Amino acid sequence: MSLETSISNKPGNDPHLASSYRPISLHSTIGKLTKSIILRRLKNFINENNLLNPNKYGFTNKLSTLHPLLRLTDHISEGFQKKKSTGAIFLDIQKAFDRVWINGLTFKLISYKIPPPLIHLIHSYLTNRSFRIRINETLSNEHSVSAGCPQGSLLGPLLFNLYNYDIPDYSLTKINLYANDTAIHATYKKLATISYAINKHLLHLQNFYDKWKISINVEKSTAIIFTKKLSLPPPIIMYNKQIPWSQEAKYLGIIFDAIRSR
Repeated sequence: MSLETSISNKPGNDPHLASSYRPISLHSTIGKLTKSIILRRLKNFINENNLLNPNKYGFTNKLSTLHPLLRLTDHISEGFQKKKSTGAIFLDIQKAFDRVWINGLTFKLISYKIPPPLIHLIHSYLTNRSFRIRINETLSNEHSVSAGCPQGSLLGPLLFNLYNYDIPDYSLTKINLYANDTAIHATYKKLATISYAINKHLLHLQNFYDKWKISINVEKSTAIIFTKKLSLPPPIIMYNKQIPWSQEAKYLGIIFDAIRSR
């Protein structure tokens, strides 16, 4: 299946670099209607069989980016009231939609006992795809697509949620998921315990990501500590790389404003 595709530049990235752009798939009217029918039936099955991760907030009815922020804010505020600190790690998943392992996703759909006709339709939709690039009047050769869920499609977000449904929890931490953003946090009195808990959870996540061919950009991931203490916890390590504690993170200003308003 060959899809017409446009590209969009990620905000804040260098517009002269090819890596700053991401493909957005454009579909025919008939294709959109077909995927809308598949999406409705898939959602009905998911809701009836409780296949939504309770920590997942992205692309979920009646949930938004504010819900994981409010959850994290509550834990930070409660921690301060009990003289505890909270450490959080924000993981950056590289090209999450584009690198979904199609055979792995199909295996998971089978294991979730999705109706076989839906699985066949979804697998057919994701496989044997190709693309070409047009710049002005120049059209590239056709290239095959061997992985990923098309961005800009109705099914893409839900399929990614299902692919990430069984991400491992850990008893000593909390995990918040929004789309392809993953945040892990831990609240304890001792800073060393915070690092221990997060590092243990990251080891479980490394095994999960490696098994399902999900790539983490450690350099773009961020660790942040919410504490009234002057010292910092021991370092956070992932894939043998240190993620330094920072005072800046995505949504940090919103979190602090929410805490101060309480």
